[in-house]
Amino acid sequence: MQSKWKPLAAASLCAMMAASAHAATEVTWWHSMTGALGDRVAGLADQFNKSQSEYKVNPIFKGSYDEAMAAAIAAYRAGNAPHILQVFEVGTATMMYSKGAIMPVTEVMKSAGEKFDASVYVPAVAGYYTSPKGDMVSFPFNSSTTVFYYNKDMFAKAGLDPNKPPATWQEVVSAAAKLKANGEKCAYTTGWQSWVHLESFSAWHNIEFASKNNGFGGLDARLKFNSPVHVKHIENLANWAKQGYFTYAGRKNEPEAKFYSGECAMLSSSSSAYANISKNAKFKFAASTLPYYSDVQGAPQNTIIGGASLWVMSGKKTDEYKAVAKFFKFLSQPEVQAKWHQETGYLPITNAAYELTKKSGFYQKSPDPEVAVQQMIVKTTAKSRGIRLGSFVQIRTIIDEELETVWNGKKTAQEALDTAVRRGDELLVRFERANK
Repeated sequence: MQSKWKPLAAASLCAMMAASAHAATEVTWWHSMTGALGDRVAGLADQFNKSQSEYKVNPIFKGSYDEAMAAAIAAYRAGNAPHILQVFEVGTATMMYSKGAIMPVTEVMKSAGEKFDASVYVPAVAGYYTSPKGDMVSFPFNSSTTVFYYNKDMFAKAGLDPNKPPATWQEVVSAAAKLKANGEKCAYTTGWQSWVHLESFSAWHNIEFASKNNGFGGLDARLKFNSPVHVKHIENLANWAKQGYFTYAGRKNEPEAKFYSGECAMLSSSSSAYANISKNAKFKFAASTLPYYSDVQGAPQNTIIGGASLWVMSGKKTDEYKAVAKFFKFLSQPEVQAKWHQETGYLPITNAAYELTKKSGFYQKSPDPEVAVQQMIVKTTAKSRGIRLGSFVQIRTIIDEELETVWNGKKTAQEALDTAVRRGDELLVRFERANK
């Protein structure tokens, strides 16, 4: 009996050893995408996993961007960080200066023997995640920018041309006045007030948000968003709020619901809101470029990116880095990027993905997603490349707090922006000292 089972046992052992030898190398991807976007992330990982058998990416939702970043820091200290971490754009400087915690994506691709050409990525996107030495530090993934949405049905009812969106802030307030006169209770609202009205506003008008090329030139950058142009804009918004033209509805993307529910006629927010608006709006709408002031020289220039990128954590095995590199190569494929852009409203991160989408006729049927791309596919300036500051997450919170004192009438625009600059600079000084 014993001799009868010996060959079977040996064969079974060999099979187990062979299976073990050929087991897929697994990597973990922590992300912050919910709902339909979370499903799309899972779909991307599944598509990659089915495309080959050597590697497997496991996507795990880890809460909001803030929560995922905090969890990753704790996990790194405990020695069990994920391989890939999705981090929002305002966390870029913090991640860059997390000494030893990350492996630059250029290095990851090189070590894996994968060809990596930063020039194939949209310049305004690639430039944001590139170090002073010219190396891309993280992988662009879900990049968005600020755009302007308007309810075409409401415009028509108010006697406005539904096919002519307001291009300037002067035209926005004129439209708001007509909408209010027609009985609309909410003419205009905005999501992401700091990102739209100070960060992107600065780049769009080709003025500095901070010194040292908005932080790209060194850790000794200081905030400059209390200039006369910035103050004038915030003053205008405050006055429009008093007149009933502007409705403040929250710091993040909460105001988007006021638009797609049909409550507010105009909205400035992220291009990534497009999917949600398309799904929920029961009216005709369109997206347009972010408004600008026609009397500001150099405007409009380009808007800056939002969204997030993928960071590779350090301390992993060679074959795991190969898996990460293969996954990033997969994500960069024009077909993959084009589909992601078309389904989500996020920007196509490569020029090839944009050209493929354009060639397919997608923009002829759905012109709105191209608005964001057109705002970004231009040559950037030192003032419009983006903003890279330490403690930027906390600085944005300070800005939100101070802007709210303007909306509720407790401070003037000048007082609030001066205070935000002072409080923010204190954080920048501390960050500089900690990373010298």
